[in-house]
Amino acid sequence: MAIRFFKAYTSGTRNRSVSDFSDITSLKLQKSLTFGFHKARGHNNRGIITSRNLGGGHKRLYRLIDFKRNKLSVPARVVSIEYDPNRSARIALVCYQDGEKRYILHPYGLFPGDFIIADFEGVIKVGNALPLNKIPLGTEVHNVELYPGKGGQIARAAGTFAQVIAKQRRFVTLKFPSGGLRLVGKFCWATIGKVGNIDSSNIVLGKAGRKRWLGKRPKVRGVVMNPCDHAHGGGEGKSPIGRSRPVTPWGKPALGKKTRKSKRYSDIYIIRS
Repeated sequence: MAIRFFKAYTSGTRNRSVSDFSDITSLKLQKSLTFGFHKARGHNNRGIITSRNLGGGHKRLYRLIDFKRNKLSVPARVVSIEYDPNRSARIALVCYQDGEKRYILHPYGLFPGDFIIADFEGVIKVGNALPLNKIPLGTEVHNVELYPGKGGQIARAAGTFAQVIAKQRRFVTLKFPSGGLRLVGKFCWATIGKVGNIDSSNIVLGKAGRKRWLGKRPKVRGVVMNPCDHAHGGGEGKSPIGRSRPVTPWGKPALGKKTRKSKRYSDIYIIRS
C-alpha cells in the first residue's frame, strides 16, 4: 500500500492524505457474504447514550469475515483483495476447492492466485492457519484466538501482528509490538504473517468533515463548558481545570487512570502489560 498526498488546493486538502488503493483488485462485492446492519451510534439497549460523540457517517454494508478459519484441510485460492469500510485492514475473498467462498483478513504479502490452507500440519506460509503449538518460534502471526474455536480476537487491525517467542506445557508466549507479553493456550489457532495495509496509521484525515463520514461527531473540551456541564467548566477567560487532576464529566479520574480491573481473571496470563 502507498499513500497519496494532496496539494493545498483548499483548506480541506492541506495536509490531507489518502490510501492510493493500489492493493485493491476488485470493486465488486460477494453479495452472499454481505448484509446491512444498524449501528447503535453509542446507544445501549435502552436508547441511552453510553459513548458520546458518535453518530452519522456513511451507510455501510457489513462483510462477513471468517475469523475462525475452521474449514480444515481444504485448500483455497485467493480470488481478490477488497476494501472493507468496517475495519482498517483489507479483506481477501478466497474460494475453496468445494466451491465455498469466504472473506478473510488480508495478510501482507498475499496476492490473488495464491493458495492457502487451514490445517494442523500446514506449511508455514503467509495466510495459512495453524494451532500455536505447531508454529515455530519467532514467527509473526495475526488473528490469534484467545479460546479454542472462538475465532481470532488478537492482532486484527491493519499492520498488527504478534510474535511467538516461547512454548511451555499448556501455553505459548506471544510478544506484541508494544512490548507486552501474554500467555495463550497452545491449541488456539492463528494465521501466519501480519495484517496488510500497514500504512493505514500514517493517513491524515485533513478536515473535520472526513471525520463525520466515519461516524464520529465533534468533541467539546470540558474547560470551555459551564460548571453545570463539566467538572472543568467555569471561571473567567482561559482558566485551569481547578482540580488536583483531570476528571470526566461525572467526576471520575481521567487522562492516565488505569481502568482495567485490578483482579481481572486474565491477569494470570499477562506476563508484561
